[in-house]
Amino acid sequence: MAISYERTPEIARAGYDSDLARRLAGIWETKPGLLGWLGSVDHKEIGKRYIVTAFVFLLLGGIEALVIRLQLAGPDRHLLTPEQYDELFTMHGMTMIFLYASPILSGFSNYLWPLLLGARDMALPRLNAFSYWVYLAAGLFLYASFLLGEAPNDGWFNYVPYASITYNPGLNIDFYGLGMILLGISTTVGAVNFIVTTLRTRAPGMSVNRLPILIWGTLTASAANILAVPCVSLAFFMLWLDRRFGTHFFDVPAGGQPLLWQHLFWMFGHPWVYAIVLPAMGMVSDGLPTFCRRPLVGYALVALSTVATMILGFGVWLHHMFATGLPTLALSFFSTASIVIAVPSAVAVFAWLATIATGRPVFKTPFLFFSSFILLFVIGGVSGFMTASVPVDWQLTDTYFVVAHIHYVLIGINLFPVVGAIYY
Repeated sequence: MAISYERTPEIARAGYDSDLARRLAGIWETKPGLLGWLGSVDHKEIGKRYIVTAFVFLLLGGIEALVIRLQLAGPDRHLLTPEQYDELFTMHGMTMIFLYASPILSGFSNYLWPLLLGARDMALPRLNAFSYWVYLAAGLFLYASFLLGEAPNDGWFNYVPYASITYNPGLNIDFYGLGMILLGISTTVGAVNFIVTTLRTRAPGMSVNRLPILIWGTLTASAANILAVPCVSLAFFMLWLDRRFGTHFFDVPAGGQPLLWQHLFWMFGHPWVYAIVLPAMGMVSDGLPTFCRRPLVGYALVALSTVATMILGFGVWLHHMFATGLPTLALSFFSTASIVIAVPSAVAVFAWLATIATGRPVFKTPFLFFSSFILLFVIGGVSGFMTASVPVDWQLTDTYFVVAHIHYVLIGINLFPVVGAIYY
């Protein structure tokens, strides 16, 4: 029900003892006992569950990275077999990107969203709980593949034709495909809930030019998820049909096209990158001014840059595919878009720096994380900006430069704000 106590005329007229108020209380209340705890639709409880679950997956992803690094610490080491290395490599990337980076931000937004908007709860509280439980089920399903020795093994990007049944006949890719479809359901319904909550349950007088930047960040990310997640869900479903029902979407001898996979994946993958950093940037925009003891410089510009970044994010996916032999015109267009997208990000950076420079900073722990985020954001952003140039990208593709870029982005723009926000 897209209704809040504050905005419902029927409740205002009939008082809190009306039938409508009792029906809403029946939806919102957490009943006693284990079943009540499991069935809670309280946005704070769901937010904390998201945060705790995402941190568990962060720990698992960190352990996987540690084992990978031990394997690579010297030549001719045999800690892992080649197959085990491929599985850990894939599960590490999938865990950090899909099971940690986005859900942790959903946790913060779930907890804070109604409080910032002046609402009683999320607009669709049962759908909110459904989103969490499907996310948890998807994560457990993906990790259950380890028990069978059939974990995903084709990298988190899961490129065909290696992901096809001809070259990868086990259940590894089937686990990944079905798990990602589940995760797509969770992400999509959660995004719908955030958007409806913003549109329908804001406190009276809270116009869009008064929304906190965290709201802007998650709102734009949610709009992007509704458009982007179906692309990758469709790609995984098509691949699963290829593997189990003999279709030929990606099968070259039968007229399929492996490049179709890359298009569908990166049409999702690049907007997703911004979906997992814009809410975190919103945390910094709302938290940093507290420790600078002044309002954020350029609120309107930062809000507009948030929206502009997300819109432009849909026009740059091809820069992941510069080395695939695409037409020169396409390379030129997407190279230009990849360069232009640096402008709104730079606006946000200068706003944060101006806030620090014109304020009176208090060097508390959250401030240290937020200010460190700015440095890492610049390094990660500049290293990504370099790959926007086609000739440079041809030299850097499939090198450790790109690995470093994505880790600067994910650690600097996601993890540092998250840790700072937890302290805050």
